[in-house]
Amino acid sequence: MLHIVNKSPLERNALDACLRVAQGGALLLTEDAVYAATRGNAAAEKITTAMAGIKVYVLGPDLDARGMTDRLLDGVTSVDYGGFVDLVAEYPTNQSWL
Repeated sequence: MLHIVNKSPLERNALDACLRVAQGGALLLTEDAVYAATRGNAAAEKITTAMAGIKVYVLGPDLDARGMTDRLLDGVTSVDYGGFVDLVAEYPTNQSWL
């Protein structure tokens, strides 16, 4: 399953809710959720822990737009829009966490 989170972990609990149930599959962080996958963020430890059981991706253009590209956590993969489409094709079941 592909889990998609787009809200900042500092303003909503969507990431926490997702990580409680996500096992295997992949997590894609988009929009303000990309902050969770950056060094120095309050959610960085949660993402690092989650990577033991789930693949974590961020939407690169959203990371770039926020000036955070150089702070991406090790082990998190940045994808472009084509990569987003590839993930949806690879994981035909997906859940958007609002």
